[in-house]
Formats: sequence, C-alpha cells, structure tokens
Amino acid sequence: MNNFSKLGFILATLGSSIGLGHIWKFPYMAGQNGGGAFVLFYLVLALVIGVSMLIAEMLIGNKAKTNPVDSFVVLEPNKKATWKFIGIITIGGPMVMTFYAVVLGWVLYYLFIGSFSLPHDLESAKQSFVSLASGSIPTQIAGLLVCMFLTGYIVAKGVKGGIEKLNLILMPLLFIIFIGLLIYACTLDSFGKAWNFMFAFHPEKLTSDVVLSALGQVFFALSLGLGTILIYGAYADSNENLLSSSIWVVVSGLFISIVAGLMIFAFLFQYDGEASAGPGLLFISLPLVFGKMGIWGNIISFLFMLCVAFAGITSTVSIVEPAAAYLKDRLGWSQAKATWVCCALISVVGIFVILSITADYGAIFSIGGMSLFDIFDNATSKVIMPLGGFFILIFASYVIGKKRLREYTKDYLSPTLFEIWYIIIAFVAPLVIAVIGLAPFFK
Repeated sequence: MNNFSKLGFILATLGSSIGLGHIWKFPYMAGQNGGGAFVLFYLVLALVIGVSMLIAEMLIGNKAKTNPVDSFVVLEPNKKATWKFIGIITIGGPMVMTFYAVVLGWVLYYLFIGSFSLPHDLESAKQSFVSLASGSIPTQIAGLLVCMFLTGYIVAKGVKGGIEKLNLILMPLLFIIFIGLLIYACTLDSFGKAWNFMFAFHPEKLTSDVVLSALGQVFFALSLGLGTILIYGAYADSNENLLSSSIWVVVSGLFISIVAGLMIFAFLFQYDGEASAGPGLLFISLPLVFGKMGIWGNIISFLFMLCVAFAGITSTVSIVEPAAAYLKDRLGWSQAKATWVCCALISVVGIFVILSITADYGAIFSIGGMSLFDIFDNATSKVIMPLGGFFILIFASYVIGKKRLREYTKDYLSPTLFEIWYIIIAFVAPLVIAVIGLAPFFK
C-alpha cells in the first residue's frame, strides 16, 4: 500500500475536512446562531471532541491498513465478519458526492461566470441563483461532470501521484489567498464590527439549539463518519503521531473557518449585507456585496470562489477514495478502473439529483415532497455520518479495547492524556452524537 509522506498525510486530511463545511456552512451557521456563542462552543468542541474522534478514526485505518469495510474485521479479535456492517459508512461518500458535486458545480459557475457579472440589487442576486439552481439544467450538468472528471482524474492517479500532489499544491495556495483576503478585510471600517460579532460572547444567546448546532458543525466540518479519515489513516506511515496530526488538522481547519467568518462578515457589514442570510449567503448575499465593490468586487469574488473551489475539490477527492479502495481490494480492479466506475455511477445519480431541484422536473424526482438533493443530504448528515461516527467510537473503545488502544498510542499519548482521550471516545463523544441524533425528536 502506498503511503503518504508526513506532510502529505496532514495536508490530505486537512484537504478532506476543509471544504464547503468550513468556508460556506460555518459562516452562515455562525450568522444564524448569534455569532460569539456559537463560535465559542464550536472552537471548544472541535479542539476536545473533534481531535479525539479524529485520532480514533485515523487509528483504525492506520492499524488495519486496508479499506473502510475490511478494517473492522482485521482489528476485531476474533475476525468476525459481522463487524463489516460498520463499513456501510463507505456508501455515505458516494451519496454525499451526488449533491456535493452539484453545489461545487455552482461554485465553478460563480467562479468563471458569476464573478464577472455580479448583481447590483437583491432581487437580481436572488434571480441569478434561482435561474441557475432551478432552471439551467445543461449548465448544472456541465458543472457536475467537470467536477467529477477532475475528481476522477486525481483519484485515479493514486495516493502519491494524485491525492498527495493535489493537496501539496492547493492547500498552501488556499491559505495564501485567504490570508491576502483577510488582510484586505482588515482595512475595512467594518472589520471591528465583524470581530465583535464573531467573538463577543452574549450569554442570552446561548440556547440548546446553538449548542446542538455547534456540535453538528464539528461533525460535518471534520468529515467524520464517512470513512475518509479512516482510509487516509491507512495510507499514513505506521509510526505516524496521530495526536499531532489531528491537532494540525483541527487547528488549521479552525483557522480557515475563523478567517472565512471574519472576512465574510466584514464584507457584509461594510455593504449592508445580511449576516443571518443562511445557506444563500455564498450564492446570493456575497455576490451582491461584491457587486457593490466595483472592479475590486470582481477580483475578490474570483479569488474567494477560487478558494471555495480548491477546498471543494480536495474534499471530493477524499470522499471518492474510500469507495474506490473498497472496489479495488474486493474486485481486484486497478485504481483507475475503480475510480472511474465510482465517478460514472455518481455522475448518473447526480444528474437525477439536479433534475429533482429544477422547476420542470422537481415533482417527478421527489419522494414524499422532498427532492433527491434533500433526501441524500439528510440521509448522510443526519443518519449515516452520525451512526458511522458513533459505531467507530464504540468499535475503538470496546472492541479494540482499552488495553490494545494503550499499546497502539503509547508513543504519542502519555498515560494521563490516554485516560482523558479514552473517556472522551468511550463515553463523552458517543453521548454527544446520541444527543445530536435524538434532539429533533424532543422539539
């Protein structure tokens, strides 16, 4: 099995987690949940629970050295095949890709077309997005296919020649562009207001919904429960320090989230945008704000969407790899064949997902009043990812067991740190996931 270099492993895992979750979802979640209260809990939970869960999922892959389905059989003391059921998380990646690639197609549209024809009023901003998402079928299909071709081309080249090389190039570029945009945002009069919105803690805004939203965002942003972290762990060196790697991934991801939030809110406040604009923030509110900046708006819009595209493509690569690895191991296929079969199947389903959100075909490709887009989104984010994360923790804590975990981690976790980590993965994190999953039933 080809291994990542140490830097390649960290950057690849970071690329997996830094996607639309950090740059798109975090700012709008912060805007909808009152800013500082949400941000504070998100930071704490990411550093405590996020790091602990990353170590657990990386560890399973790193010790099994195989695909996400067979990893659980390899590490089960009696090699019972029943534990393969946890490997169902592998199907979550392709399911996520069916709608994630559609959204990334929208990003590509706004990168190459929207950045040069920015709206100048709210109605035109809304109409531009509605026309794209619910009316322009050929444009959306083209965006989907471009995204899947780029993903397939990279994954087909393998670990060293494709995935690692991509992240060694794109991750540094993403950080450079983001820091440049942050410096520009710092020169705006509204930056102080954005800073206050992000970090001023108002106890009255701390509600159960805010806490649950912060917990859910940690899970979504770190790509936990899909097998992506597990398969990357399998490609890491056997003596990899998973503690330091996890900390690097989480802290770097938090940096991108905070920079994205500060930058976006500075732009919004400077030009009277709406901080709580929700999911439409990226495709409606921001283009309108950029449109008010004149020629600078076109430049900033292009650079910003370029960052989102970079983050998106490094995530799609990690989402496809677990399924490709399974097909390669189980059927004896080459990396290229397994990859292109996955991408072809995802593309076909993705076209139906696009049709399900259009005005002309939405009713045909909907089930129970929900579009395929929403069905796959809800199925992965509310069912597969939480269950995958929950059972990964249970497997690590109670099947691998405390004694073997201590042996596996003795080189980078002190006895005290190990005890704290074990308490988190065996008791705290599973309870947190259970609370997230059950909370909607008690509203």
